[in-house]
Amino acid sequence: MKISQPTPELPVPNVREAQEYYRDKLGFEIAWCYEDGSIGAVAHGDCAIFFRETAEKISLSVFWVFTEYVDESHSELVRLGADVLERPCDKPWGLRQFTVRDAYGNLFYFFHDL
Repeated sequence: MKISQPTPELPVPNVREAQEYYRDKLGFEIAWCYEDGSIGAVAHGDCAIFFRETAEKISLSVFWVFTEYVDESHSELVRLGADVLERPCDKPWGLRQFTVRDAYGNLFYFFHDL
């Protein structure tokens, strides 16, 4: 058996707005959107995220995103206006990482091994 990267699906109040936010603030591309707007995806390199429209209360999620160049990724996301909660720093657990929060409160830890 060969397993690839998982593709998370995030519940959002509006798929198209979520796609635009991820494109404009986090540097993703809009990959596709179902014609009724109820489900869609964004992608950036090998990373893809699906969105599904929901009216239910949304629980927050946490994602660990590997990036080869943490400091350059941080600079790019700052330039785009992302909600950066923590600047890049070396952690005692052997990672260099920084933290970003999306428009829905989900956290993204961008990291690489030291």
